Amino acid sequence: MGLFSKFIAKVRGTSDLNASDWKDFEEELLLSDLGPTLTQKVLEQAKKVKSENISEAISQVLTSNLSSKTREISQGQTTTVIMVIGVNGTGKTTSVAKLAANIKNCGKSVVIAAGDTFRAAAVEQLQTWGTRIGVQVVSGKINGDPASVAFDAAKKAQELKSDYLIIDTAGRLHNKNDLMAELEKVKRVVEKVFPVNETLLVIDATTGQNGLAQAKIFTQAVQTTGIILTKLDGSARGGVALAIESELDIPIKWVGTGESEVDFAPFEPTHYLQGLLT
Repeated sequence: MGLFSKFIAKVRGTSDLNASDWKDFEEELLLSDLGPTLTQKVLEQAKKVKSENISEAISQVLTSNLSSKTREISQGQTTTVIMVIGVNGTGKTTSVAKLAANIKNCGKSVVIAAGDTFRAAAVEQLQTWGTRIGVQVVSGKINGDPASVAFDAAKKAQELKSDYLIIDTAGRLHNKNDLMAELEKVKRVVEKVFPVNETLLVIDATTGQNGLAQAKIFTQAVQTTGIILTKLDGSARGGVALAIESELDIPIKWVGTGESEVDFAPFEPTHYLQGLLT
C-alpha cells in the first residue's frame, strides 16, 4: 500500500477538498517524511492546481518536486570512476557491492577499492562479494590510508583496462572539515590516474529527516552528483526521497529495496510516485 493511498482513495474523483481534508493530507505528508518545508510547499502547490481530480493534481505536484537532472551515470572516456560516500550503517559498502554486481551483469568489467579501511568487516565484505561476482577488489592495511587504497585501485583499473572503478570510502562523520579533507584527498589522488565521474551519496530511507540532514552535510563537504537510497521497502517512509530531491536538487540514481543482489536497481521516478499514491 502506498504512503498516501488511504488519503488518495478517500478523495479520488473529487474536485474540491474541505479544510479537514487538507489537514488530513498535511498529516499524511509529514508522517511520510517529506518534512515540514516540502509539506507546506506541496500543500500550497496542490491548492493552486486547476484540476477536476484532486489525486491527479497531487500527482502533478509531487512530480514537479523531483529533480530534473539526469539519472544516468556519467561515463568516463576510458574508465568510469564512481566514489560512494555516506555514514556507516546506511548500507554504503553493500551498495558498492550491489552496484558492482549490477554493472558486471551488464557485461562490463569492474574494479572495487575497499577504501573503508577503518572497518575490517567492510573490507572483508567486499572481498567476499568480489570472489562471488568475479571482480577485482583492491584493499590495504586495516586503519591504513583510504586514499592510498583508492590510488592503488585506480592503477589496477588502468592496468586491467577496466570499464569501471567503484571506490568505497570511510563512513566516519566527525565534522564537516574532517570529512571534506578526507574525501577531497581520495578524489585528488585518484584523479592522478582518472577523473572521478560520479560521487554517489548513500542514504538510508528509514532514517527519514535524519537522512536529509546527512545529505546536507555531505553535499556541503563534497560535490555530490547522485543518491543511492537504501532500504526503500514497504516499511520505509520513503517520502524522504522526494524531500532530498526537492531541497537539494540531487537526483536519486539507484535504490536498494532488500538484502539480495537483485534488490538493487536504477531509480524510476514514475514507479516511485505510483508507489506513493496507489
